[in-house]
Amino acid sequence: MKTLQKIGAVILMAAMFGGCAYGGVAGVGDKVVITRNDAFLFGVLRKVYVCKVADSGVSDCQTNESP
Repeated sequence: MKTLQKIGAVILMAAMFGGCAYGGVAGVGDKVVITRNDAFLFGVLRKVYVCKVADSGVSDCQTNESP
């Protein structure tokens, strides 16, 4: 029984501190908004970037900017 409790505790800790990451992209005029969200500690590492779009790709990425 104690082994089962230890396994349950390890699974619970893994769910709290690990998890999947996802992102999204949305275009606004000549800029694109790129979001990245981690499930690590309930989204502590959430980032949003605003980048300019060019033929060669995205450039001049800024954080904390309004598109």
